[in-house]
Amino acid sequence: MSTEHSPPLSKPSLRKTLSELATTPLTPVKKSLHDNIDFVPSSIPAQRRLEMLAVSAWSILIVGSCALFMFLCSFPPLWPLITCYTIWVHYLDKSPDHGGRVWHWYRRCAWWRYFVAYYPITCLKEADLPPSRTYVFGYHPHGIIGMGAFANFGTDVTGFSKLFPGITTHLLTLSSNFKLPFYRELMIHLGMGSVSKWSCGNILQSGPGQSITIVVGGAAESLSAHPGTADLTLRKRLGFIKIAIQEGADLVPVFSFGENDIFSQMPNEKGTAIYMFQKKFQAIFGFTLPLFHGRGMLNYNLGLLPYRRRITAVVGRPIPVKRVNQPDIEEVRRVQTLYIAELQRIWDTHKDEFAKARKRELNIID
Repeated sequence: MSTEHSPPLSKPSLRKTLSELATTPLTPVKKSLHDNIDFVPSSIPAQRRLEMLAVSAWSILIVGSCALFMFLCSFPPLWPLITCYTIWVHYLDKSPDHGGRVWHWYRRCAWWRYFVAYYPITCLKEADLPPSRTYVFGYHPHGIIGMGAFANFGTDVTGFSKLFPGITTHLLTLSSNFKLPFYRELMIHLGMGSVSKWSCGNILQSGPGQSITIVVGGAAESLSAHPGTADLTLRKRLGFIKIAIQEGADLVPVFSFGENDIFSQMPNEKGTAIYMFQKKFQAIFGFTLPLFHGRGMLNYNLGLLPYRRRITAVVGRPIPVKRVNQPDIEEVRRVQTLYIAELQRIWDTHKDEFAKARKRELNIID
């Protein structure tokens, strides 16, 4: 069997070939996933590592609490205690409807300071709030999770009690969260409560200076939480305004700059398959499922942890409310108009300082 060999190149041909190779643009090599990940360097200060640990622990708290409960259920000797605890959670403990059982040292503990310093999160006051009144704080926007709402109103490490002396605030969340074993205890001792109408009334009627904080946009608004935007689900949300009027509690708008910037979300405009799936999920389960991503513990661009981006919650001027037991829709709409105007004023006043990278202006979408 014969084998053909190419004749050797002459010197002029060799020079020509080398010249062509030198001038030919190289075909780009496709990067691997490893090349696209921006890993955290090893020389990170201990302070920043503790901040990351605090945020990571909070992010997995629901899953971790449920996993611990299931693990304890695997030990038959513990079943009597578990049964008693389950009965207590579902039938006997009414503290979520009364603003929890507050441990003030727990609201101020160092762990939350690391949590707040991670972003960092701050609270900015625009007006004094007399402790002789009761208040309903409306928090906007919801964001993916509402980290700023938790830090400023669920804990006391951003200085709320010093900014507003005599005011006791209770961050409200879904009643279903208080059915989760162990996790519920952590919320209850932070002074958090159920967002039900019954709970709101109980807290506001417990005395002067009592207040509730409601993240008004809820699950629906989290679908609009994209960096650089401020799209609020507000116009049809009249329940919190009606509660304020019935209880004679002043309304206080709060706009949290940066809340929408700590996660990225997949495009989900109305009409897309993702949007329809998310709305269907919300209709069935009562909450939504944003398809989002952030960073990881060991990298800056791939994971489910929030990005380190500043969150500044601006607490606006109170809107005086006169108590009416059965307010008509005209009165509710009148107060809502004042509320939206104050929220717009907060945005216009502070957007150039805290929303420099905005893609568009404040927008009330529903």
